[in-house]
Amino acid sequence: MKYVIGLDYGTDSVRALIVNTANGQEIATHVFYYPRWKKGAYCDPSVSQYRQHPLDYLEGLETSIKEALKMAGSEVAQNIVGISVDTTGSTPVAVDRAGTPLSMLPEFADNPNGMFILWKDHTANQEALEINQLAHRYDIDFTKYVGGIYSSEWFWAKILRTLRVDEKVRQAAFSWVEHCDWISAVLTGETDPLSMRRSRCAAGHKAMWHEAFEGLPSEAFLTQLDPLLAGLRERLYRHTYTSDLPMGKISKEWAEKLGLSDDVTIGVGAFDAHMGGVGAHIEPYTFVRVMGTSTCDMLIAPNEEVGHLLIKGICGQVDGSILPNMLGMEAGQSAFGDVYAWFQNLLAFPLRELLSEEEAEKMVAQIIPKLAEKAAALPLSINDPIALDWLNGRRTPDANHTLKGAITGLNLSSDAPKMFKALVEATAFGSKAIVDRFITEGVNIKQVVAIGGVAKKSPFVMQTLANVLNMPIKVVSSEQACALGAAMCAAVAAGVYATMEDAQAAMSSGYDAEYYPQAEKVSVYEKLYAKYVKLGGFVENEL
Repeated sequence: MKYVIGLDYGTDSVRALIVNTANGQEIATHVFYYPRWKKGAYCDPSVSQYRQHPLDYLEGLETSIKEALKMAGSEVAQNIVGISVDTTGSTPVAVDRAGTPLSMLPEFADNPNGMFILWKDHTANQEALEINQLAHRYDIDFTKYVGGIYSSEWFWAKILRTLRVDEKVRQAAFSWVEHCDWISAVLTGETDPLSMRRSRCAAGHKAMWHEAFEGLPSEAFLTQLDPLLAGLRERLYRHTYTSDLPMGKISKEWAEKLGLSDDVTIGVGAFDAHMGGVGAHIEPYTFVRVMGTSTCDMLIAPNEEVGHLLIKGICGQVDGSILPNMLGMEAGQSAFGDVYAWFQNLLAFPLRELLSEEEAEKMVAQIIPKLAEKAAALPLSINDPIALDWLNGRRTPDANHTLKGAITGLNLSSDAPKMFKALVEATAFGSKAIVDRFITEGVNIKQVVAIGGVAKKSPFVMQTLANVLNMPIKVVSSEQACALGAAMCAAVAAGVYATMEDAQAAMSSGYDAEYYPQAEKVSVYEKLYAKYVKLGGFVENEL
């Protein structure tokens, strides 16, 4: 037997999943919650600043793998052949010449600007605006393969913002590295930013890398954007690599630390949603929704069929970002489960103020299930309240992270279940806007597949989504499809399988639920969706 480890770095925690390469059996798993992040350290939600310390990642790497191996047993540990990593993104960090994040150095230990800038950090809205303004009047539009709109959630905007606001980081930063590249490189012991294999997924979707540009945006473009970027391009990378390829072998240090053979292959990393698409057994024209705090939507199609298109308003179209030799397309919503969490926290305020912490948290845990139960029983009409899902801005279609949420149509009978129903519908309407954009841009969608915590835990949300999309939705059986996808990538990088498709066929978990549209509600939702679009237009253009 040969086993692989998929390491899935999420927003709040990292999960190690050990998988049997022969049949996809999930042998053992362990989740490590980031202690500094849990305390809210280095974050300031009032200005959308979200930073994570590399020590959270390193401690999670060691603990999650060791604990999973302990559960699996020594025989499994002796037969681990590969590890691949997926992470959130774009989550870059400033590094020194050796590839060490600046916050690992004593002088930057508590400096948020020397830490990983999490995907949901929106402090670079102004920088994203400037990138778009220059790109759209420049000789080459470097945004054309990322939907035509660059986002503050992405690589260059975050770098430029940091260089502008922190002179010490600017002087100390030799290069910048995405989380998925850095963790993979750490496991090999080779963290030189000039030689580490950079993820095609991260570079193409977030850093405007494309072969048509001979790599990253030109030096002339970057220095015209801001002279502070001068010389950085040559300290980054020219070539990128797909996730079926190896990053290298595990270092002796990490092999000993984890109790593994020093012949373990470390695969090239990628973003969580893209490896989640692999774990969901993505096929051409399958719309895979990774449904958690936010959503990421994955589509693949043969290059010869859609490669000529420039799809507006999405998060990029990149050859090989999900499966090699397929065009990988990404979209998503900046807040999905986070919308429900916001409403839960709103309602929980008096509980947390008036009760003990233990009593309050017991009651808080019941809020969303009870709201879903009551909301599901409500009648549906064209006069129901309408909400916008832009509580964390809008990712797609047409990124704009300065947008805010809104609710309209309230009266004195608008209670908590009705409000919750409107918020769930808003997240479904935001999903429909993405589906409609792909279809109008010429990319067909044959089926919808869902993974992630919301997909597994909330029948009410999933049924609402099926009704709004007017499409059946399959839910993947695996509770950790992103980690499973990383494990599949590891199996290919380690040579167990020749192709990603072979690994998917052998290791897929299948589906355990399917939601079908309810005809009597579909027509009502068409009318409510039209109101959502109208409300969105008013808020975006007038407010």
